[in-house]
Amino acid sequence: MAEAVFHPPRRKRRVFEAYEAPFPVGVGGKDFRMCQAEMMNNHVIVRNPEDIEQLYNKGYFGKGILSRSRPVYNISDPLLASKWQGANLNMPIITSRKYQRHVQWAKSVLQEQGFDDCSVASILEDYTKPLELPVLGKDGAEQTVESCGSTGPDTASAEPSRQPSADRGDAAAPCPGCQKEGCQQPCPEGGPGSKGQEPADPGETAQAPRQEHGSVVCCGHEAGESPGQWPGDVARSGERAPEYVLVQEEDERSLCPEDGSPHEQENLAKKEKLVCRRNPFRIVEYLQLSLEEAFFLVYALGCLTIYYGEEPLTIVKLWEVFSAVKPGFRTTYMAYHYFRSRGWVPKAGLKYGTDLLLYRKGPPFYHASYSVIAELVDDNFEGSLRRPLSWMSLSGLNRTTASASKELMLCYLIRPSDMTAEEMATPECLKRIKVQELIVTRWVSSRERSEHDDI
Repeated sequence: MAEAVFHPPRRKRRVFEAYEAPFPVGVGGKDFRMCQAEMMNNHVIVRNPEDIEQLYNKGYFGKGILSRSRPVYNISDPLLASKWQGANLNMPIITSRKYQRHVQWAKSVLQEQGFDDCSVASILEDYTKPLELPVLGKDGAEQTVESCGSTGPDTASAEPSRQPSADRGDAAAPCPGCQKEGCQQPCPEGGPGSKGQEPADPGETAQAPRQEHGSVVCCGHEAGESPGQWPGDVARSGERAPEYVLVQEEDERSLCPEDGSPHEQENLAKKEKLVCRRNPFRIVEYLQLSLEEAFFLVYALGCLTIYYGEEPLTIVKLWEVFSAVKPGFRTTYMAYHYFRSRGWVPKAGLKYGTDLLLYRKGPPFYHASYSVIAELVDDNFEGSLRRPLSWMSLSGLNRTTASASKELMLCYLIRPSDMTAEEMATPECLKRIKVQELIVTRWVSSRERSEHDDI
């Protein structure tokens, strides 16, 4: 057997963040935080924004359900945010078409809950009407109606605005109450929001008449709102708070003052403006943990509690549940636990047809170095393999891995011959497991011949 040649990890050319810590636990128990997650449809979901930040920033555990890796989903349109950055607004900006799509989704939710068309129309009309909300000035101070207007997007002298990410919390379905005459079905107590969709406060629907200054609809503080609290802070302070968005709408205005002009229709110009409205259908991003990541946080680090309903699951129960959900969980977790303990950051290797991808420090800093296939065998390297490989499939898998500048690794998890099924039913079996790594390389005859000639 040839001696393995180890290649150093390839660092990414552009790194946009700083490395914080390998694990979400402090040294000596300092600044320890117990995070919470829940089992949902055989997946582990983290909802708390602080827990999400803690788990991902320190160890890069999980991924956003709406993002490629880091949970950074933002409802705001990046093109519109760049276009209107001169207005220095502190709320998400979306198109009118996207807002109407959210209205249709909220309408479908209300109809599924048994509301008639009259009630649905009344609720949505009252909830999505234009609002008057404060905006932040360039110096961070509150602006009044006279000073916060804008005549349109000005990118030449624009100062980058602080666009907040999508507020985390449960999706909110509006139910301020139905007061329209002719509606036979009143809104139930607490609103029509179901689980995952929460109603808004009926008192928040009472707004002052709309005022438009330039092309940005804005004004001072609402009645009963604290001077230092902005719309984004309202949504983050409580899950039932609504989410405010700025909708870019088009307003047709005639440039020809004379009535009856033959060119009146040709001189109609579409002037864009931003109107503040409440988002009737909130899309919230959570952190999804793989089963291996979740069990490592519970078993190895002890910084996560997983709930099923209202009941926290024990370590032994999680081992049983995860093994039932994923038949090969025990094998993949043994490999995950081994590489995590050695300083690697394992991620799912489905993209390259393997079990794990190994990163140094984390995906933002280095490219994956190894693609790992984990197999559980006995002392004689025999046993029922999870994925038997033929020479053709092994060669193809190796070529696929090599084309992405990675190396294929076979991780054999060796269990003693006297280990019983009862021992494998608990995570205590990890203490008796041995690991052997095997790196697969392709032998090229021409390369070997040239090396011998040089010698």
